Formats: sequence, structure tokens, C-alpha cells
Amino acid sequence: MEFLESFFGIIGDLTWGWSLVPFLVILGLFFTIVSGFVQFRFFGRMFRVLLNKNQTADKDAISGREALLLSVGGRVGGGNIAGVAVAITLGGPGAVFWMWAIALVGMATSLVECSLAQLYKRKEGEAYRGGPARTIIHGLGEDYRWLAYLYAVCLIASFALGFNAFQGNTVAGAAQDSLGIDRIWTGALLAIGTGFIVFGGIKRIAKAADIIVPIMAVGYLAMSLVVILMNITHIPAVLSSIVANAFGLEEAVGGGMGAALAQGLRRGLFSNEAGLGSAPNVAATAEVSHPISQGITQSLSVFIDTILICSCTAFVILLGDVYVPGAADIDGVVLTQQSLVSHMGEWSQYFLTVAILLFAVSSIIYNYYLGENALTFMSGSKAAVFVLRVVVIGIVFMGAVAPGATSVFFFSDPLMGVLAIVNLLALMMLFPTLTRILKDYKRQLKAGVEHPVFDPKKFPDLDVDLKAWKPKSSQTDGQAS
Repeated sequence: MEFLESFFGIIGDLTWGWSLVPFLVILGLFFTIVSGFVQFRFFGRMFRVLLNKNQTADKDAISGREALLLSVGGRVGGGNIAGVAVAITLGGPGAVFWMWAIALVGMATSLVECSLAQLYKRKEGEAYRGGPARTIIHGLGEDYRWLAYLYAVCLIASFALGFNAFQGNTVAGAAQDSLGIDRIWTGALLAIGTGFIVFGGIKRIAKAADIIVPIMAVGYLAMSLVVILMNITHIPAVLSSIVANAFGLEEAVGGGMGAALAQGLRRGLFSNEAGLGSAPNVAATAEVSHPISQGITQSLSVFIDTILICSCTAFVILLGDVYVPGAADIDGVVLTQQSLVSHMGEWSQYFLTVAILLFAVSSIIYNYYLGENALTFMSGSKAAVFVLRVVVIGIVFMGAVAPGATSVFFFSDPLMGVLAIVNLLALMMLFPTLTRILKDYKRQLKAGVEHPVFDPKKFPDLDVDLKAWKPKSSQTDGQAS
């Protein structure tokens, strides 16, 4: 056990320790500049998908909206509540500024990885499957199959198993602390709910996200907006503090600007997952008219996660009187919870517990689907998928009932670092292909086409699945402005 912990500790140091964060930032800036700041150019188009429920003529297909909400549900989790509090505690208010900055850059990275996942998706039965593993095989070729398998194995181990144990643990802990509910009952409820959703397949998973995510996001945003309006006169001072601390003009914690930069970038990347290769697995399930359409839509999930929801947590904390710069005795979800209570009263801690529950449920079903998608890439066996579903239900229950169970999954963060490195290497090698697809999309827009349509016949050298890209001239994908 000591050897394994040491081994994965080294992997964590080699990824998250020094190479991954700079790699993500530099590559995100590169994608932003070379693409002509595509995330800002198409910003208005991103919101169309939220207003359009019927985005596909096939009632059994996953729409762009459903894929977006499923990915938002996966990105939004404990990092938006506890992670932001930790970033502010360790990096000061300036960490919030750098979280915003990395989100704007990450929107371009998300567009690239999700567009490529859409491009190389495959029609398997009645569903679409895609993601970095399939992108590597069909974009880079069979010589890279080993890399695709490495990605798939790490995805199952980190997300489907490790992170689901963490989610179960988080919910059970919050329910026990604020509501007095025994962990075993929370674990049982989570296990039953998880089983009902995951055994329904991707369509039920997407439908569940379409219900859960808007409720949790709108509820949390509304509560935070009330706090902001109650303290509206203090907003200029908070914004001034964020900017001043971000650039070292005033120091809230030891390390000054360096601490703010490091914490903001790391927590922002960890929260929105742009570049980690997780969201493309979901983005590929949607039926849309052009790969770039879903890439644009998925950029919005980064914006929602960090610019909106993480900012809500930050303002709740910074507008309250619980947070004391430099003090580390209260951090994580406790800091967020006590700050909310200071604004709204004791009842708000129960609201936050419900929010954490919804965040966790959406993350659990998202994490499971990532594991299923990776497993079907390696094996088409229905028995293997059945076993994974049972194991995930058990993992969620175990994580909930055993406070120390999550320590068993110490390998999750290091393996997520491996996922990110593999994904970013593939994105670098396939970026020329992405620019060709992006030019095709822009050309159609310039020609006055309301809803650009991808025609695989124009790209005969690409290994795309013709069954997945049948003519969709009559389809409305909800992306156009």
C-alpha cells in the first residue's frame, strides 16, 4: 500500500505538481489566439441551445441541450462550493480573478475538444458514442490505440469509481452534519437513485440531467443573487479587493499575487474541467448538424460553471463577515455554509445541503456515464456494462457510509492528471483538423447559412462515421443566432 501511494504520489507530482497547469493555460491561450478568439465571437450563439428543447428530429436522440445540461451537471459539484472557499482561503480574494481568467481561456479548449469528439463520434446501436479515446483512434490512427486504452482505463478508475465515492461521501457528510441523517440512509437513497438512473441508459441519464441541473443551478444562482442584492453597496469594494489582490497591489495571504494566481488557476481548472477530456464524452452523444455547433454549446458549460456558479460562491463568502483574510481555521464547505448563514439565517444551511445533494447526484450520473463510455470503447459486452453499473452503485453507497472510504481512492487525482496530459497531446496533434472544420463552419455562416451542416464528403481523408453524419438539412440544432 505504501508503494502504491508513493507511486501515485509521483504521478500526481509529475502532472498536477508542475506540468499540467502551465500546459493547460498555454494551450488554452494558443487555441484562443489561433482560432480568432472563437469563444468570444460565438458567445451569443451559445445561449440558443438553452431555449430550444426540440433540437433534433429524432425523439430518441440526445439533443444538444440535454448534452449541455449533462456536462454542466458533471462540471458543477463540490468544487463550486468547497473548492472556491479553499481557493479564497489559500490564495485570497485575487484567486477569484484568476478563476475567471482561466475560465475564459478554457472555453476555447472546451470548444476544441468537444468539437473533435463530435467529429469522430460513432453510431453504436441507437446511441452516439465518442470522446478522447475514440478521437485518438479515429483521428490519430491505430498506432495510438495503446494511448486510447490508457485514457479509457484511467477514466473508469478516476471518475466512475474514485470521484463517485467522493461524491457519496460529500453528500452523506453534509446530510449528517446539518440534518442529522445517518450516513446509511443517505447512502441507501443515493444508491437507489443512482441505480434507477444508470440502468435506464444514456437517454434516462440525459433526461435526469435535464430536470436536475436547471433546478440546482437556478436555485443556487437565485439564492446568491439575493445575497448580492442585500449587499449591493459593498460590491465595488469586493471587486476592487479581487483585482488588487490578483495583481499583488494588496496582500491577503502569504505569497501575495503568486498564491492568488496558483490557487485561482488550479481551482478553476479543477472545477470546469476544460482540457481534461471528460466533457467530450458527453458532447459526442448529441445529434447536431455540425461538430462546431456542439463545441460552441459546450463552451457555455465552462462559463456557467466558473463565471456564474463559482462567482456566486465567491461573492457569498467575500460579502460576509465570516471570512478573515489569512485565517485558515474555517475553509471548504464550512466557510461557504457559515457565510450563507450570516447573510440569510440558519435555514439557509439546509438549502445548501439540498444544493450539495443535487450537485452530487448530477455528478454521480455524469461520472458513471464517463465510465460506461470508456468501457464500451474497450468492450462491447453488455455483461461488462451491467457489472460496472452494479459496482458504481456499490461504490456510491460505500463512499457514503464509510467516512474513511474515500482515502482508498487516493489514485483518482493523479489519474485525472494522466487523462489531461493524454487529452492535451491528442488535441495538439489534431488541431489542424479542427481548424479545417472551423473554417467550414465559418464559411457557411458567412454565406448566410442559418444552421451550418457538416458534409463528410467534403473531408474524405477523415475517418468519420458516415452513419453518424447523415444529411440533416431539415434539422434545427438550436445553435444558430
